[in-house]
Amino acid sequence: MLRPLFALFMLALAPLFAAAATGNFLAELEDLPLAPGLVEAPGGLLFDTAGGRIVEAHASGEIAADQVRQFYEQSLRQLGWQSLGPLQFRRDNEILKITLEEKRPTLTVHFNLAPAR
Repeated sequence: MLRPLFALFMLALAPLFAAAATGNFLAELEDLPLAPGLVEAPGGLLFDTAGGRIVEAHASGEIAADQVRQFYEQSLRQLGWQSLGPLQFRRDNEILKITLEEKRPTLTVHFNLAPAR
């Protein structure tokens, strides 16, 4: 009984292990993995305010939007983020919004983190 449960647990964590193995995390959000196939664009913004962090970052790659959606819907739950809706998450006092911009063949992913109000 424990072996199948362990196998399912490891399978659920596979996206996080893949990101950790390649070191693919956002520069300004060290605990937010990049989906496989994405490369972070330089020049992200980070502001620390009395109310919390404000972060804007972007990444792009030749990857399907559905793959990115699936990666973040699965992996962010593992990191303590609660889903608020499609590609919108809350953890502690922060809200993360991920938007996708498709200009084939490239997909650009926008990450916006702000204090919850």
